[in-house]
Amino acid sequence: MGRLDLLKSQLAALFEVSSILSRSLNLRETLCELLKVLHDHGRLRYGMVSLVDTESGDLLVSALHDSASDTFTTVRYRPGEGIIGRILERNEPWILPRVGDEPRFLDRLSLYDPNLPFIGVPIRVGEEGAVGVFAAQPQSADGLLDERARFLEMIANLIGQAVRLANRVAAEQQALREERDKLRRQVKGDHGFESIIGRAATMRLVFDQVRQVAKWNTTVLIRGESGTGKELVANAIHYNSPRARGAFVKLNCAALPDNLLESELFGHEKGAFTGAVSQRKGRFEQADGGTLFLDEIGEISPAFQAKLLRVLQEGEFERVGGNRTLKVDVRVIAATNRDLEAFVRSGEFREDLYYRLNVMPIRMPALRDRLEDVPDLARFLITKIARTQGRELDITDSALRVLMRYSWPGNVRELENCLERAAVMSETGVIDRDAIHLSGFGDGLDTDTPTALAPAAESAPKPDIDDPNLDERERVIAALEEAGWVQAKAARLLNMTPRQIAYRIQTLNIKVRQF
Repeated sequence: MGRLDLLKSQLAALFEVSSILSRSLNLRETLCELLKVLHDHGRLRYGMVSLVDTESGDLLVSALHDSASDTFTTVRYRPGEGIIGRILERNEPWILPRVGDEPRFLDRLSLYDPNLPFIGVPIRVGEEGAVGVFAAQPQSADGLLDERARFLEMIANLIGQAVRLANRVAAEQQALREERDKLRRQVKGDHGFESIIGRAATMRLVFDQVRQVAKWNTTVLIRGESGTGKELVANAIHYNSPRARGAFVKLNCAALPDNLLESELFGHEKGAFTGAVSQRKGRFEQADGGTLFLDEIGEISPAFQAKLLRVLQEGEFERVGGNRTLKVDVRVIAATNRDLEAFVRSGEFREDLYYRLNVMPIRMPALRDRLEDVPDLARFLITKIARTQGRELDITDSALRVLMRYSWPGNVRELENCLERAAVMSETGVIDRDAIHLSGFGDGLDTDTPTALAPAAESAPKPDIDDPNLDERERVIAALEEAGWVQAKAARLLNMTPRQIAYRIQTLNIKVRQF
């Protein structure tokens, strides 16, 4: 082959190689296709790409044009070992006019003709030095080895760019996987069992039910007053279920009228109604393979209940304005604070839908029925508020005792609001009983404890006037608490005179409870 013919074939091969490198991000497939082009158009046999293994530092054969060999992936060279290892070590091309004349040539692949030349060039990535070796054997011995070597260097530069891109993509994918796993752990931590606080017997029953039902695809109906944490239970069920990797989609059924609710749940086709400028997937489609949480399920109208019943029974529906039946795999968790049984009796709620939803009922107890959980709940919420405010917060035992004397009609949500207001009013970050009062909630808390709540109040944390961590103000309040706010008795507990404790109450700005 003359120099002109060689140049033409190399130009054709270079064009094909550049096209191949722009097609795929799969490095190994790209390299194998590239070597085939060089064999077909560049008259280079047994093209081989060896790349450095980042863990061992050895050269591993990553791609080879040899249809007869499937074992090349086990071949490796240490830096400086044989011709291939020396090319890597020296970061320079090497031309062998005849393979059989070089004793350092290690033909571990048993492919190369000893009577033909061999050319190897380093693969470089920017200024990092050699990251691999590109080698091939010309199909004939001629006087054009230098031209062939320069061509191999051009190809090696293109391979280096492909390697750099592949490494960057691999690093980004790894970072995305790590971020995904981190977010999954964080989400599971935020929405797992740890976010549901409670030691009361009623809450232990809830925990047991959630752990059991999370394993299966059973439909769950969460019952309870507003603010009891029904959504937290739904989160815990999803993120501890086999569907945790799927979507968790939420919808408040009370927030939308029927026509919008149907579009929101089932989606709509383009032009289905005024303003439907494009096709839109509904919540059921979005939750396919995951979980759909329908809050306030008792608020939907009887007309819409029939449409919801079908998708719950069959897993099938049509988008608004469409005629194609769609099938989804969705686990449904519903929640309500309504008396659905009364609604069924009055005809406001379909009986068949009620039984379809009420497969596994979980009832969230009101906070007034588990006042012994208030201290743990308060500490958990204080930690949450502290993260939001970006500072350290603490709550005193006297404040906890005040909180436990209230019936909490707004349940946990009301408790959280109360604590957030108290945190705002606390300059030091320590929430005591006065901070609770200053939040504007104190007057309601200082009312006489209802008889029904008296047993729970007995479980409040007992004051310890000998606690060395209490300051003088807290110690006086603790003594007054223990003495039932009888100042003379509190003075005896503190080894003070009634005049001394009265002076302390005045100077420490302690609000005295009246019974």
